[in-house]
Amino acid sequence: MIKPIELVIFDCDGVLVDSERIAARVQVALGAELGWPLTEDEVVDRFIGRSHAAIREQVAARLGEDTAATWSERFEQLHREAVDADLAPVEGLPEALDALTLPTCIASSGSHDKMRHTLGRTGLYERFAGRIFSATEVSHGKPAPDLFLHAARQMGVDPAACVVVEDSQPGVRAARAAGMRSFGYAGGLTPAARLEGPDTVIFYDMRKLPMLIAAR
Repeated sequence: MIKPIELVIFDCDGVLVDSERIAARVQVALGAELGWPLTEDEVVDRFIGRSHAAIREQVAARLGEDTAATWSERFEQLHREAVDADLAPVEGLPEALDALTLPTCIASSGSHDKMRHTLGRTGLYERFAGRIFSATEVSHGKPAPDLFLHAARQMGVDPAACVVVEDSQPGVRAARAAGMRSFGYAGGLTPAARLEGPDTVIFYDMRKLPMLIAAR
């Protein structure tokens, strides 16, 4: 029997804050500057939804440790500047949160410092304070299930009673590996085809999320 939903676990970047477009733009610029030309689609495929450490490993394998260190430092600087300039919540997200009555939390590949910054800039931090979990707290980031299982454990909820809201392929794969149902938000950078799979509902309008969750 399918368990009733007791907890909604949100990814952060691209689900709560419209930061993935900023991150992709910065990664493309860094690739051109540091010797790894990348298209936006390649950035989505390789980097979106993955932890800072996982991205750094990819850059190091391609360009060496010194360049990977430079890339990471430059990304932090340029991303912060761009966030300060024009970051906003994902369209329809505040309305969706207002309409949700279930407990919520965040489980993101980003660091706590990054989330304090992005969520703080968009006025969302206080909505989730004390219920924010980062891939830095577990051994393996997405697409491994560790982070979502950690969030469920900290919130005291059976994984089978959790649903995940994600916008990346590693994220929906992590949800499936954790035994959780998921909602794949295809209104951002990741094409719907990369989010499709078992126990995953694809949607394009964040305002419809409460109704979709109620129907599950």
